[in-house]
Order: sequence, then C-alpha cells, then structure tokens
Amino acid sequence: MRLSQAFQPTLKEVPAEAQIMSHRLMLRAGLIRQTASGIYTWLPAGLRVLRNIAQIVREEQDGVGAQEVLMPTLQSAELWKRSGRYDAYGPEMLRIQDRQKRELLYGPTNEEVVTDLFGSTVKSYRELPKTLYHIQWKFRDEIRPRFGVMRGREFYMKDAYSFDASYEGAVSSYYRMMLSYLRIFRRLGIKAVPTAADTGPIGGDLSHEFQVLAPTGESEVFYDSRWDEIDWDKEDLDGNRPEDLKKLQDLVSTTYSATDEKHDTAAWEQVPQERQASGRGIEVGHIFYFGTKYTEAMGVEVSGADGAAFHPHMGSYGVGVSRLVGAIIEASHDDNGIIWPESIAPYRAAILNLRSGDDTCDALCERFYQCAPDDILYDDRSERAGVKFNDADLLGHPWQIIIGPRGAKNGMVELKERATGERFELSVDEALKKLGLA
Repeated sequence: MRLSQAFQPTLKEVPAEAQIMSHRLMLRAGLIRQTASGIYTWLPAGLRVLRNIAQIVREEQDGVGAQEVLMPTLQSAELWKRSGRYDAYGPEMLRIQDRQKRELLYGPTNEEVVTDLFGSTVKSYRELPKTLYHIQWKFRDEIRPRFGVMRGREFYMKDAYSFDASYEGAVSSYYRMMLSYLRIFRRLGIKAVPTAADTGPIGGDLSHEFQVLAPTGESEVFYDSRWDEIDWDKEDLDGNRPEDLKKLQDLVSTTYSATDEKHDTAAWEQVPQERQASGRGIEVGHIFYFGTKYTEAMGVEVSGADGAAFHPHMGSYGVGVSRLVGAIIEASHDDNGIIWPESIAPYRAAILNLRSGDDTCDALCERFYQCAPDDILYDDRSERAGVKFNDADLLGHPWQIIIGPRGAKNGMVELKERATGERFELSVDEALKKLGLA
C-alpha cells in the first residue's frame, strides 16, 4: 500500500478520552475510531492486525481438531430461558424485540446456541468428541466502558465449545485447548501465564485465565518463573497423545500461578524464592469445564454404548481477539509508538523515501515495494524525513527500509529494526535477502 493513497489518519496530539497507552496509540496510529461509547470502527491498518490475530487463532484451533462454524450475533431469548440464564445474566445483556414482539438478545456468549445446535444434530456417543468454535462479534453493555478495545461494549471474540462422553474425555479436551492457547500466545509474540480462575456467570468447576503481563494490567499475577522458560513451539507435546496432555496437566498443577483474587500465600511460600515472579496481568483468554450444566438444563442427550441416554460433558474456551490488539500494545511499545511482533503487524515493513521525486530514490523504492506490495507500506508522501520517521515508529512496522539520495546513488539502503532500534547499512541485494524478499 502506498501511504499517499492509504486511509491512515494519524493524530499528533494524545486524545483526551484515552486513559491508557494502547488506547492512545490505537487512536493516534489510526487503527480505530470511536462511533459510540465502547463501540469502535476498525480502520484498515487496525483491521489487518485483527485479521492476522484471528488467522493464528484459527490455525491453532484447527490444529487440535476444533471445527469452525459461524453462529449469529442475535439469539433467541427462548434458548436462554431454557438454560435458566435469561433472567440471571444481568443488565450487561442487550435485550430487544423484533416487529413480531419476539424477544431477542445480542449474544454476549454462545453456550445456549451451540448446545441447541449440537443437540439437534448429534445423537450417538460414536459421534463424540466434538469441538466447535467461531470468531464473532459480541456485545456486553458495560456500565463504564473504558480503555478503548480493552473494555469496550462490542468486541471480537473466538469462543469454542467441546462435547465429550465422560468427565475424563472432557478434561482431555480442556488441556488440549490449553495447549492450543499457549501456542497461540507464543505465536502472537506475547507471554501469557495460565492462572486458576473463578468461572463467573458461565459456571463450572475447572477454569483458567490467561494473563498477558503488562504494567497496566488489571490484576496482580504471582507465578513461578518456570512459565518464562517454556517454549511451547519447541515443547514436544501432541494434543492427540493422552500422555502429553497428562504431562501438561501435571505441569499446570505443580507450577504455581494465580491472580491476587486466588493467591494462596501458603502455596506461594513453597515456590523457591529465586523463582517467585509477579507483575500486572491483562486477561486475554479464559477456559472452563462445566460438565453437564447446559446439556441437562436444555434437555440434550445422546445414546451411549449400552443404549442408555446420557448428557454430554461440555467445556467453553474464549480468546478476546480484539482485546488482544490492545493487550499486545500494552506489552509492546515505547515512547515513540507501537512495536508489533512480525506475526501480526499490519505491514511487515515500511519504505521511507527520503527524497520523493528523486529518480534514483523513486526507482529503488519501487524495486523494494514491488517485491511485496501487500505486505509493505510505502511512504511516498512529500513530507519531511522527520515526519516519516515519526509515523513509522508510531505505526510500529517491524522493519523500516530507509532510502535517501546518497545511499541510493551508491546502491545502499538502511534497515532499522523497530524492536531493537538497531540499524544496518546494506547493499540492495543484502537488504532484500535480510528481509526475505530476494
């Protein structure tokens, strides 16, 4: 994309309504604009990040055998009355009526819809286990929406639901999903610690939150630093091998981690002092096992091997895709702007033409740009070099390709790595090779 043609409205001043860094930077960098309290329009660069995160989530969910569906944003109130949650959920639920006076709601979660879907299609234990997921917009009418996409009213979320024939099968599904989540967060370039959690209005008796460590986190997190040492990409754990899931379960049960709400001082004292770590955490994912809570309430049964009907065991697994955008910025920024991990950056590199209109500079910029026009933002504007440098740092591209008249004349370019600030003066061929464009 050529920046002269892009819809990329950056701001020089910090918006008054933005209280935390991610909200300020998302507004300043032109990722979002507010349309109503807690509701945002995602602009092109922000939408690219959102889609990149969603794609990683999809790949890792597919990798553990979950199957993608797409459930509606509007749900029938009758389903929620069957489960008993319609009156219990609270004022966060947006309740509406259609022209026929039928009661509807804008879904804050999807346990009822997916349980009804499952019950209408799956009839035998032979069809189990099943895990279904979707990535969809949701709405919760927060009384005080704040912090931009970190606590908005409308948000983009991946939620998955598992159905198993037994408690043992459901626990395997639970830890298979935990493994998927740990790999998702590793690919997103962030450290997320799983912590024991309350289940809230969803229900259940086995639950973990995933906390991204950042100074502006809402909760205090206490954890064994062994969590920092595990590379989930390299761990030889296969979600289809029961012994590997048991290994993960044992690791979780023996490696301390908790938020301040669940902190156990006695257990914490058993962690060697040199491994005691703490920090603020932002919740970006939450997984639950809740047994037959919904299948019983909604009358969903399947036939067992002996012909007797039983209620399948369920789990629910959520990742806040839009919330992750804010959480990643909170964990990865500096005074100049965002520092995107390469895996989710809106553009992998920016070309900074320091002398637009100079034939040599223009030609060299075009050579780099044509290598990957969908993954490079070419700053071809007639602006001062300082403006281009500031905007590139603000937008957080992992690499800056800096091309000025002196270097271009000699066939040289400068690369800047945004995360480290390190600069490399390279020949054109060396630079193309280093960026993987050769």
